[in-house]
Amino acid sequence: MGSQNFLSVVAKNIDVLIGPVIALVYPLYASIKAIETKSQSDDQQWLTYWVLYSLITLFELTFSKPLEWFPIWPYARLFATCWLVLPYFNGAAYVYKHFIRPFYRNPQVKIWYLPQKKGIFSKRDDILTAAEKYIAENGPEEFERIISRADREARSRRGGYTIVDDNYGY
Repeated sequence: MGSQNFLSVVAKNIDVLIGPVIALVYPLYASIKAIETKSQSDDQQWLTYWVLYSLITLFELTFSKPLEWFPIWPYARLFATCWLVLPYFNGAAYVYKHFIRPFYRNPQVKIWYLPQKKGIFSKRDDILTAAEKYIAENGPEEFERIISRADREARSRRGGYTIVDDNYGY
């Protein structure tokens, strides 16, 4: 009778008992081991894991009240953590390879430009100055590519046709 109650308590709190071991102790050990090797793949795995673990923790801290309504959340987090950590799945490396790296390698270029006044005696920074600086750093071909891509995106937002303004002859 007593052992059945003990097993019941363990089963109900398995996420509390096993979670820290899987989420912290083993990754800490594996990270230290990865630092001591020359392989970059294990470094990538564990650096990515710690970034994802931080994001999960921030998510939990931000949405703690709504997450209380989902009793399955601790088990889902445990499952996700196991998938990220266990070498059999290599989940953190998978997330890096399929989600983070493509975004990092091919970012959606959005130029948010805020003119800045550099100083009392220097001229005001404007869009032409920023364009000239971009061309100097990246070359005119890259600037033309960004302009043509922005033009294509603008056309697709307007429904694929070009608006004609008779006043200016466009």
